[in-house]
Amino acid sequence: MTRINESVLMGTSIPDNQDISGENIRKAEYQDRPIAGFEKLWVWQKAYKLMLEIHKICKTLPNRERFRLRDQVERSSSSVPGNIAEGHTSYYYKDKIKAFNTARKEAGETQSHIRSMQGRNYITKKVADDLINRYEEVIRGINGYINWVRRKQGAKK
Repeated sequence: MTRINESVLMGTSIPDNQDISGENIRKAEYQDRPIAGFEKLWVWQKAYKLMLEIHKICKTLPNRERFRLRDQVERSSSSVPGNIAEGHTSYYYKDKIKAFNTARKEAGETQSHIRSMQGRNYITKKVADDLINRYEEVIRGINGYINWVRRKQGAKK
């Protein structure tokens, strides 16, 4: 089993900047403000980018899907980075793991909605397969984070 340390979970894609007082402030490439701790997580970044792509696709769905498929897939895709953020910022280990488990379930639900969009010919098989594979990567990252938290929790006992 591969051990995942916090630096691997955090990734290295966020550059460091300094403000006028000389204090270090981390900024993401897509924003002009300091970032929250969870935004440094590669798994959150990937889930967030996927959510944006899903929302963009949803804008192309027929109006009759507005309160059906569109609402469902937008909600589930938004819940993935939201629950990763919630888990990361939770104080108690059990709360962290619960939020990460919810993020994992929402990622699976989103994959199912993606297949529904493909089955209804709203997106191609190639697009669906790509999105589903990228969600699998997010799920693996969430699993790694859960395992890391469990190891850390065990060390504190």
